Amino acid sequence: MSKPLSRWSTDGGRIIGISDRDPFDHNYSKNSAENGVGHEAGACQSRQGTALPFVKLGLALVMALALFGSLYWTISISTLSQVHIFRGYRRLQELLVSDLSEIGELSLGSTKLRELKFCSSEYEDYVPCYNNVSESLDSGDPDRTIEYERKCVRESAEEHGCLVLPPRNYRIPIRWSSGRDFIWKENVKITGFEFSSGSLTKRMMVEEEQISFRSDSLMVDGVEDYSHQIAEMIGLKNGSNFNEAGIRTVLDIGCGFGSFGAHLISRQLLTMCIANYERFGSQVQITLERGMPAMIGSFASKQLPYPYLSFDIVHCARCEIDWEKKDVTDGIFLIEVDRLLRPGGYFVWTSPINTQRPLHDKANQKKWSLIRDCAEKLCWDMLSQQDETIVWKKTTNKKCYSSRKSGPPVCDRIHDLESLYYQPLKPCMAGAGSQRWLPIEYRTPWPSQATLNSSELGIYGLQSRDFAEDALNWKSVVHNYWSLLSPLIFSDHPKRPGDDDPSPPFNMLRNVLDMNARFGGFNAALLDAGKTAWVMNVVPTSGPNYLPLIFDRGFIGVHHDWCEAFPTYPRTYDMVHAEGLLTLETHQQDRCSMLDIFLEIDRILRPEGWVILRDTAPLIEAARSVRTQLRWDARMLELNNNGDEKLLICQKPFFKKQQ
Repeated sequence: MSKPLSRWSTDGGRIIGISDRDPFDHNYSKNSAENGVGHEAGACQSRQGTALPFVKLGLALVMALALFGSLYWTISISTLSQVHIFRGYRRLQELLVSDLSEIGELSLGSTKLRELKFCSSEYEDYVPCYNNVSESLDSGDPDRTIEYERKCVRESAEEHGCLVLPPRNYRIPIRWSSGRDFIWKENVKITGFEFSSGSLTKRMMVEEEQISFRSDSLMVDGVEDYSHQIAEMIGLKNGSNFNEAGIRTVLDIGCGFGSFGAHLISRQLLTMCIANYERFGSQVQITLERGMPAMIGSFASKQLPYPYLSFDIVHCARCEIDWEKKDVTDGIFLIEVDRLLRPGGYFVWTSPINTQRPLHDKANQKKWSLIRDCAEKLCWDMLSQQDETIVWKKTTNKKCYSSRKSGPPVCDRIHDLESLYYQPLKPCMAGAGSQRWLPIEYRTPWPSQATLNSSELGIYGLQSRDFAEDALNWKSVVHNYWSLLSPLIFSDHPKRPGDDDPSPPFNMLRNVLDMNARFGGFNAALLDAGKTAWVMNVVPTSGPNYLPLIFDRGFIGVHHDWCEAFPTYPRTYDMVHAEGLLTLETHQQDRCSMLDIFLEIDRILRPEGWVILRDTAPLIEAARSVRTQLRWDARMLELNNNGDEKLLICQKPFFKKQQ
């Protein structure tokens, strides 16, 4: 194995330097009269015989008095001082226990090291910021539509936390790429009504144990033809030319079961699925189970946690959003789409309302007129319409915004367009004032896009040399990480995993979450190493914001506050990685505890999933202790290249419900 990782430190340990012997020796030699008493020979023998009875009598009296005095002293001590001696000993014990407890609490915050209990069965699909468990149980009717607004309430994991168990018949997901087309039926929560939808992206076949997303009909008149149709409407020959047109990242609103994104992967496009929280047949849960990016998100009253100019295509196929909705201004949701789209990007809308027959209805005519007018006021050009699908293109002409006679105003400079975390929807347009304003057709195609040039890095105050060094470092780190992902790492086997051992398979991991992504270097290194994983690059709200840079590299990510629940369902990631996150969080005031963060990691991690933490030695030592409350297997490693940092490798056990 490469040099950066060495010198093992195990969780087990024993106290050394303390002997089992009593410090005092109670094996004394016997007292002998002949050793201390002399006698005379000859003349003294006659006197000794005469005086011997008197001597014996005297010795008997002395011994009697000595015994009587000793007995009296012992009784008096035992009756007068026994209680005080015992109480003093107990007090010393209590002080020792108290001192040890205080030392433990100082090293682990206020957390006491007790294992968390398991949650009850109704928490199988628990999403804290969306799911009201009591409301779900009391509703009675599983088919009743309930609107869930995002609302996070911070609770202490020590007082309210529990470990979410998988369903009784849960199985480890099928590895990529077979897992894209088949998933275990018991791993997701479905009722059967999900299959009756006519939506192109919600087609699947339910078998005895599996759900299949492969169908001959889909290849004839389904997703492939739909993708080809969109390419032609944009002006391309076919779907294989998306990349040549500068298209890399796609936001799929109401993605169904992820079939559109699954097809685009073969075209080197990366699709983020967002959909509302759903109690049954969740689009997000099923898409993640298939091994594709997804998160809970909705067009309601808040902006999505993505920066300005993030996506090349925003796609909506029967996503049930009222695009004509009036709030503060007409088309408030279309203004949010405009904020997310890059210059020259495309808004693809597929809806039955777009066909001729529904347009004969006056209400539908009014809706269509409002949407068309709003698009024009946003400086969008309608490229084409075929059947239910319409494609608009966002302008690449900056002067268009100043030449408009009506429409939403351009936001002033006080509005932060990059660091948005569920802020209220704005009735103003983002405009073209950013240095990142660059039409997609002028951008470097993927995969060269992942390596930014000096002018692009200069926007973020970075130098090409520093960026290159960061990339080389991550390549070495990923090589070392990968060799450690074996249960052998937790054993006491004298030989740890290394270069001589068989490497874990390249498709061992699919869904990876980086809790403190910074420049997206971990993501880039995984791709360079030929791994089949995709990475959800999370930029904490408590740290510097490099999320725009991550999107500029052709990756995807999201802003998030790690003291709140991540917008996903339980058991959706194969690995969670965090470098420097604990340091970042401990430097903030009024933050949550380490246990709170770890409990959320446990919720979103799949059984037998991996956790890799890299941070300062004291924080990793504390993390190693806290993880015992979550029952994770763990091993700690010291890093040769930096004596102040350590690495903690953890694996979540597969706990099954009792039958």
